[in-house]
Amino acid sequence: MRIVVNHLNYIYNDRSPFAVQALKDVSFTIEHGEFFGIIGHTGSGKSTFVQHLNGLIRVPSSLKRKPIKGDMTELRVGEFDLTSKKTDFRALRRNVGMVFQYPENQLFAETVFEDVAFGYRNFFDGKPEKGQVESAVREALGIVGLDYETVKNVSPFDLSGGQKRRVAIAGVIVTHPEVLVLDEPAAGLDPLGKQEIMRLLHRLHGSWCKTIVVVSHDMDEIAENCTRVAVFAEGTVKYVLPPRELFHHSEELLSLGLDVPLTAKLCLELEKQGVHIDCDYTTEDFLRKVLALGKGGTVC
Repeated sequence: MRIVVNHLNYIYNDRSPFAVQALKDVSFTIEHGEFFGIIGHTGSGKSTFVQHLNGLIRVPSSLKRKPIKGDMTELRVGEFDLTSKKTDFRALRRNVGMVFQYPENQLFAETVFEDVAFGYRNFFDGKPEKGQVESAVREALGIVGLDYETVKNVSPFDLSGGQKRRVAIAGVIVTHPEVLVLDEPAAGLDPLGKQEIMRLLHRLHGSWCKTIVVVSHDMDEIAENCTRVAVFAEGTVKYVLPPRELFHHSEELLSLGLDVPLTAKLCLELEKQGVHIDCDYTTEDFLRKVLALGKGGTVC
């Protein structure tokens, strides 16, 4: 599913003394099949934006008309026009899965099976057969790395933190969404847990959800995993670039109150010493270029 956004605006508490404009003329495209990153400081509008993608926040009716030629608000996710009253939002949400920060806090059922099955039953047209539900739950738990027979009758609250997060993700992907949106998927995890979650997302990206959209504060995570990145600041989009190009703007990002990957910081410091390293800011490429430099080779 291709995601197309043009002239999207959103105001919280519109027409009140407490009005705050969270999105200001946001326009960019997420291509089908991308592993797309969204970054920005707190209050930048990134979370407001992603909640538009499956209709949790609706495009205000006042923005659906065309006030000025060329400035028509457009928000499309695949075949779904999110500015239309005729949009089937239930079908949209079946195809666009949303995983919030600390998704394990949303677990509620008595067993892992019932928690994951809820997502499937909720979006199924009619009453699904028992075998269909069992097959869907088994498959979803398997793809997130949990053994169905071992955990199906266990209370989700008796699992480890990492297992809880996997169950929560399974409950979202059980409908096979084409787009999976995750808000800080590695928040609160130790370094090993972060690596495991990112490996899981790449496994999902390759075989389950065609497009992944990740909101993150972790610039190393963004540099290592994303095809392109949108930078939000004060409700606007400042950049939409591949990480290799984006982190060439390290000083501008720092001026926006954002961090940059450790590799970018090291490149900046080396540049001050007259040493230029042209890398894609992944750890692997940075180390390869530095080792080549140390051996008297090229770093380009």
